[in-house]
Amino acid sequence: MHPAVRSRPALRPGPQAAPRARGPHTRSLIDAEALRVLHRAARVLLDDLPGLTDRLVAALREREPAYRPALDDDHPGTWQEVHRSLRHSVTSLLDPRGTREAAHRCSWRIGVSRAEQGLPLDALLHAFRLGGSLVWQELVDVTSRTAPEDVRLLVHVAGDVWDFVDEHCTLVADAYRQTERQLAWRRENRVRLLAAALLDGTGRIADLPETAQALGLPEQGRYVVVAVAGARSAGAVRALWPPSVRVHWHTGPETDHGIVLVEDGVVPTPADAPPGLRVGIGLAVDGLAAVGEGRRLADTALRLCPDAGGTVRLDGHLPEALVVSCPSLAALLVERAFGPLARLEPADADVLLDTLATWLACDGSAQRASRRLYCHRNTVLNRLRRYEQLTGRSLSRPADLVEITLALTARRLLATRP
Repeated sequence: MHPAVRSRPALRPGPQAAPRARGPHTRSLIDAEALRVLHRAARVLLDDLPGLTDRLVAALREREPAYRPALDDDHPGTWQEVHRSLRHSVTSLLDPRGTREAAHRCSWRIGVSRAEQGLPLDALLHAFRLGGSLVWQELVDVTSRTAPEDVRLLVHVAGDVWDFVDEHCTLVADAYRQTERQLAWRRENRVRLLAAALLDGTGRIADLPETAQALGLPEQGRYVVVAVAGARSAGAVRALWPPSVRVHWHTGPETDHGIVLVEDGVVPTPADAPPGLRVGIGLAVDGLAAVGEGRRLADTALRLCPDAGGTVRLDGHLPEALVVSCPSLAALLVERAFGPLARLEPADADVLLDTLATWLACDGSAQRASRRLYCHRNTVLNRLRRYEQLTGRSLSRPADLVEITLALTARRLLATRP
């Protein structure tokens, strides 16, 4: 919509120029005459600018469907935009140098505003070229009516007019793409901030509808949060679930978190984690408002993952989760259950504790434990009795057995965590 002519030392002859060579003086006279004809027609267009605007708006409605909603929703605003653009275009025919910066600013603002409104770029460029075609045709028509013999002179400025159209198409495209990148960054940053607040449990209730829309997840859905750490890549993390599973990933410096939608009441099963990838799956929570609690549960499950990698579902490791959730109490539990063994040689104490752990893993069967430990059944029983004598605890007393089991878990987890 910004056709104009730029001053140049020599204007290109059009295709209808005389074939014989012209001298510099002749060429200069032709250029001067061509500019005179162009300026005369441009002044007529400037006097009829509202009518020219109406014709371009009608052409946009007819020939560019993407502009129809803008014309229907804000016809006065769109009309004014077209009018300003045409005014700068026609004025630039009369004073290319004096109006260049103002014309550039006008085109840039149009590119920015249309990008913000979501008008497709190809539709915007089509509109500019329609404007260029209309202005050129009006120049030819005005000259044909007022001085038909001068139409041939317009050929000498046609190239410059269309160069100017191309220049402004490039300008408006640059403005559009730059704005599009800025808008994309703002959207991505806003989504990241909303997801971070959700996972931290600091999000506002009033922001939940916006968060749901930004993340593409229902506000009242059921969710499980997944924590992923270790030797990871974006591809490896996102490949844990098939595309059919709705999940939003939030990348952190050390840990990625996925907010997974639980559909039909079934927590989706992830694929096997590649070596080095540690995956912790929390418990299901109700609604986006509870995702902060879901994240804490997922982090707890992640702390139970072996350093070599693997997947831990929290619902299958609740006793361990209780222990690891409070390291200070876990250490106290270890001291209460095994403190008396500190009087023994470390190797001797380790033998007793390994035997105790193996016996519990074998569901209290001394025979099975002896096979695992490569010793006699009576040896296992003797070691268990010695533990009872040293600590004053009874392996037949349920309360003691629960505490000992948790203490063994705490001892193992505290030994593998910093």
